[in-house]
Amino acid sequence: MTNFKKLSKDPYLIAEIGINHNGSIETAKKLIDISKELNFDCVKFQKRDPDVCVPIEQKNKMRETPWGNITYLQYKKKIEFGLKEFKILKKYAEKVKIDIFASCFDTNSLLLIKKLNFKFNKVPSAMITNLNFLTKVAKQKKITFVSTGMCAMKDIENAVKIFKKNNCKFILMHCVSLYPCPEEKLNLKVINTLKKKFNCPVGYSGHEPSVSPSIYAYMLGANIIERHITLDRSMWGTDQAASLSPDGMKMFTSVIKKSNKIFGNGVKRFYPEEKIMLKKFKYW
Repeated sequence: MTNFKKLSKDPYLIAEIGINHNGSIETAKKLIDISKELNFDCVKFQKRDPDVCVPIEQKNKMRETPWGNITYLQYKKKIEFGLKEFKILKKYAEKVKIDIFASCFDTNSLLLIKKLNFKFNKVPSAMITNLNFLTKVAKQKKITFVSTGMCAMKDIENAVKIFKKNNCKFILMHCVSLYPCPEEKLNLKVINTLKKKFNCPVGYSGHEPSVSPSIYAYMLGANIIERHITLDRSMWGTDQAASLSPDGMKMFTSVIKKSNKIFGNGVKRFYPEEKIMLKKFKYW
């Protein structure tokens, strides 16, 4: 699969727009523009069917929102894009030449997103223990990012079995599902644990507001990094505080994108410039 080869680009950076657009196409486009400008390789959205995903006891609870005092179900519907909006965003992402896909939180959303023929699928942490859903994703045989928050190692083992059984290529994404996540709970060494245990590509999906953990994750072997992004961390919405602002995005990409050049290839070289320098020091 050529798409899998593209992911070998090291590092491959995913800007998780998620629901930080708050239902605005224009905000989503601005986030796509910023992601491209600041050297991310891909943008990712989220898709839910609120009638399915919102628990019954939550649906009629009232909530203060930018649209007034409305029920939680009404609020969730306000921030969801439909097929029409996703078609617009796909076309826009193609125009600016950046990859795009979405994570789905229910089967209805999975079927809707399938119509867009995105390159990748994504299993969010909240769905990793839903084996029926995982099977439906794996049967599509698209390269799939599988977030590993909200679960135990046994749950990851079960997920891996499903993707292997269906011959579907996957990347495990180490993740701790706290928003924002305290740095002392990030446990980045799990990246190597997952690599050794499952012998597969492993990335990192971070929800911390700082930049450095993603750099450390890459140094530990996560060559695919996903970070939530926002126009402004003070914006209204549940994920804004766990996201990188444009300044944070710039700091992140400017450091991580030059890391390969700095790391080199490990082959010891005696540079011509060093030979010239040696002449100044060599007295024997």
